[in-house]
Amino acid sequence: MAYRIHHDTARGRWYVTASWQRAAAPVLPLQAALAHGVVGVDMNDDHLAAWQLDVHGNPVGEPRRFFYDLTGTAEHRDAQLRHALTRLLHYARRCGAAAIAIEDLDFTDGTSREKHGRNTRFRRLLSRFPTAKLRARLVSMAAEQNLAVVAVDPAYTSRWGAQHWQKPLTTPRRKTSRHDAASIAVGRRALGHPIRRRTAPPHPDQSDRGGHRTAQARPDTRRREETRPHLPGPRTGCVPPGGGAKAGDQGAQHRSGHPVEQQSWQQDSQ
Repeated sequence: MAYRIHHDTARGRWYVTASWQRAAAPVLPLQAALAHGVVGVDMNDDHLAAWQLDVHGNPVGEPRRFFYDLTGTAEHRDAQLRHALTRLLHYARRCGAAAIAIEDLDFTDGTSREKHGRNTRFRRLLSRFPTAKLRARLVSMAAEQNLAVVAVDPAYTSRWGAQHWQKPLTTPRRKTSRHDAASIAVGRRALGHPIRRRTAPPHPDQSDRGGHRTAQARPDTRRREETRPHLPGPRTGCVPPGGGAKAGDQGAQHRSGHPVEQQSWQQDSQ
């Protein structure tokens, strides 16, 4: 810290000015940050949808929503974001998680005009959504709470989250929204798990005799995202193994095994 003391002889007053520079936040290894699970967060124009996930990618407890208002002056929007992020960080600390997973969104005016064209309502939404400010504030505020921030690929998180998690988690006493399901998809992607749920095993009278599809594959299990190899049979003897019409690499679709998907943010020293 640096101090500057100034004496105003005309007014007979002393002025003290203090300045400081915050040290860069330490970056935790990804495995250490995710050792106690993660809090997946889906960012929306009026609230943050959050859900705690354990290390196996299973949702724990109830979903949480932290609302804010992006109308009004810039000072009002900034205060609303800080208040919502403060409640989010306190929730993560109470859960015992050491990391928060969010989508790596990048909205710019040029890409928005080209992609959405005449959809002025959605373009207006993107223009007022403070993605960069929210990200910078979350990183700096999380560093004060010793929490890591993990950014994941936002592709298809809302669609696949609603497809695989919204209906199974909806009960008569709990209405799971599409954004709640998207937060689970974000958290599972940060943990290295596929977004889709493991289906129940078939009946014992079917071919694979109650296989292991309910077991969660570990993130380091090779080829866990691939389709089952096609074995030649009496009616498909001409097709080589793995050469079926639907054979392919689903890792490019779920993207949970790709190293370019996850990245960590750290607070700048400036």
